[in-house]
Amino acid sequence: MKRPRRISPVARRAIANVFHHLEYRTLGRVYCYEGGEEFWKAKRNLCRRLGIRVGEALLQRLKPGGRSLYVGAGVAELPALLVESFDLQRDVYPCNLRRSEVVSLNRTSRELPMRFSDKDAGQAKGRFDHLWIVSVLNDPERFPHVAPLSYGRADPVTFNPTLFQKERKIVQSIVDRCMPKLSLPGLVTTSTEEVIWIADWCHRKKIPYLVERRHYPTALVGDPVCFIKIGVRSGRQI
Repeated sequence: MKRPRRISPVARRAIANVFHHLEYRTLGRVYCYEGGEEFWKAKRNLCRRLGIRVGEALLQRLKPGGRSLYVGAGVAELPALLVESFDLQRDVYPCNLRRSEVVSLNRTSRELPMRFSDKDAGQAKGRFDHLWIVSVLNDPERFPHVAPLSYGRADPVTFNPTLFQKERKIVQSIVDRCMPKLSLPGLVTTSTEEVIWIADWCHRKKIPYLVERRHYPTALVGDPVCFIKIGVRSGRQI
């Protein structure tokens, strides 16, 4: 299969259709403590548009017919998942531990060539040539002591190094369980704030990597997305 240069009309229609039918009331309760419906009114179109840009970037980087593991995948990942599925004929395995979101997304996408899983991504079977892990390792709700350091907002007066070390072990364990599933050479999609965790794993395993210079904005968390080529020392910057 030849790699397409642009997102196909079929993929674009699928993206538009799924965003039109998402259960925004349910998702509002997942993403917000209050004001969820207003949140999605403000974010849904931006989320779709910026997600399409990342999907277009993946078209230039992924080979047709491969496999992708998505860690913590939700609404923001839908465009990329659909571009991979329709235009590259790739198998995608999106994982999300928030069961209510998984159930809602699977209802909406029941006629699409993908299913969300509420299993830990570390339990995924087989190897993948693409790992997506965006706004997972620096999640301020799950890692309230790691996240401020990631974003450069740690308070030296209240910072608790003991709690940070506990969270750091958890973050490293996520990376240690997911990164070995990546075949080499492979591609990691992550946020600019999470690059350091992927780089740390590569250094510990003595595996070369190349962080691409270009960044892509995102709609929900706001963390810019970038790409890391794993198992290569140099390469063409796209």
